[in-house]
Amino acid sequence: MDADFWQQRWRQGRIGFHQDRPTPLLEQYWDAIGVPAGTRVLVPLCGKSLDLAWLAARGHHVLGVELSRLAVEQFFAEHALTPSVHESANGRHYVSGAIEIVEGDAFTLEPALLAGCDAVYDRAALIALPAALRRTYRDTVYSRLPPGLYATTIGS
Repeated sequence: MDADFWQQRWRQGRIGFHQDRPTPLLEQYWDAIGVPAGTRVLVPLCGKSLDLAWLAARGHHVLGVELSRLAVEQFFAEHALTPSVHESANGRHYVSGAIEIVEGDAFTLEPALLAGCDAVYDRAALIALPAALRRTYRDTVYSRLPPGLYATTIGS
């Protein structure tokens, strides 16, 4: 993945993919998937998506992963949250309440970090990547998740 490309997009404010509300299809279909409250939900390549707060408001523990520190900091600032911050082999973790965002590379996450995830919400990570990387993304990120989880790729 070209990390510099995404960092530059955030610095320049070229984030047309960011929505000013939770994803309507998420709101419409999430309950039908049957993910129980309290479930840890992985949101890869999350940006500063309002979907993170929406999922947390429904009682989920949210684990976002994002390359851009600017995106992560904007998320917490825009929600008036002051996260605690710590470092790990996975990157820099920002935690506030039920929301944790790891500033790091989704391709290098350790399986131990993902072991507690029982659901994945992937709005557009797959299509944001160049076609040549999509299979690697699937095979790398999804193979590190525990079996039998709830997964959805509700479109925008």
